[in-house]
Amino acid sequence: MCYRLLITAAFTVSFLGRTGLTSEIQDWRAWRGSLANGSFEGGSFPHEFNAEKFLWRTELPGKGCSTPIVLDGRIYLTCPADGKDALLCFDADGKELWRAVFVPEDAGKHRNGSGSNASPVTDGEAVFVYFKSGTFAAVELDGAVRWKTDIVERFGKANLFWDHGTSPVLTSKHVVMTRMHNGESWLAAFNKASGEIAWKVARNYETPVECDHGYTTPLVIDHQGQESLLVWGAQHLTIHNASNGEVTWSCGNFNPDGNKLWPQIATPVIVGDIAVIAYGRNDRGIPLLYGVKLTGSGDVTETAHVWKRDDVGTFVPTPIAYKGHVYLVRDRGEVACLDPATGKTVWEAALPKHRSNYYASPLIAGDKLFAPREDGVVFVASVADGQFKLLAENNMEESVIGSPVPMGSRILIRGEKHLFCAAAE
Repeated sequence: MCYRLLITAAFTVSFLGRTGLTSEIQDWRAWRGSLANGSFEGGSFPHEFNAEKFLWRTELPGKGCSTPIVLDGRIYLTCPADGKDALLCFDADGKELWRAVFVPEDAGKHRNGSGSNASPVTDGEAVFVYFKSGTFAAVELDGAVRWKTDIVERFGKANLFWDHGTSPVLTSKHVVMTRMHNGESWLAAFNKASGEIAWKVARNYETPVECDHGYTTPLVIDHQGQESLLVWGAQHLTIHNASNGEVTWSCGNFNPDGNKLWPQIATPVIVGDIAVIAYGRNDRGIPLLYGVKLTGSGDVTETAHVWKRDDVGTFVPTPIAYKGHVYLVRDRGEVACLDPATGKTVWEAALPKHRSNYYASPLIAGDKLFAPREDGVVFVASVADGQFKLLAENNMEESVIGSPVPMGSRILIRGEKHLFCAAAE
């Protein structure tokens, strides 16, 4: 059986005018990358940069917390512009090429939130975006709007304590959105060409207070030879047939004590046939981490739980899958490398202590771990050869909530006020 993610890495060659070099730039088509695992195995990346030391820096027109994506050497990110939701496109030198502007922004409630929390995704032909306001749209690569609709107008406002977090994902035929909140929860697929709804299925579970609030992003996987969607939320992990949304597999028992105020924020990662699920409240010293085997069909709650840890976990930052291991950057800066098959710790380390938390999901690229802290300090550490070595502490001097993104041999850092591009000297 194959449980690989159904996203393939694409590569393109682009002329980088600022350096005068021709460099191979890999696509990074979605929030967690081409393999949806937050990592990229090739390349050599910079580790020393800061608010004054960079290849280029572009001022952004408003506060957004989404992660940029990269396609054919162009950068796409969501951001408010003149108080309205917008998708911006930049070239590889940070020059803005165009922007598609929509309705007025519904600004974030949390200090680390915005109306542009959801990251864009692309199939190579269009860019698909979602905003807290309800705007859901497909934008052509030249900036023309292919279609747009209003999720809030059609299905009601999301009843979440905090800001919308889930990003759209792409199957072979559809762009898919999920809503998991205190209300009618659902998973829905829309036609990429027209925006017309293809299917919509309810996803409702009885949970303690706030445990039905979900901010995670679905994963597109191959489950038993069938294109499928893995969804984590409302204390249940479910697999759905991508063609019609039918539930083919489900697993519960992630909160047997019925704890309250446990939303799902970190998205799962998959290694082989094991999904690693971060739950609990690591931010309050109550971590939970599960290993779940993605075999069988129907309700597999009694058989799918392979291992459980109650001494390590993460609340907000999504884990990374890299070279057969799972890496956690925890909410207070502890770092752990785990064996996904057993849940056992391979090694543990810690970033320098500070009062600020970690909200951005980390990146590993070329054996280097990039971990932004909410105050804008980006730590870079080597994780080569099974060892942790802190390499640099880079102060961007503005909040960083979006995830770092590799682009060629460079790293993109999306700050609250600027988009930075760092390169090795």
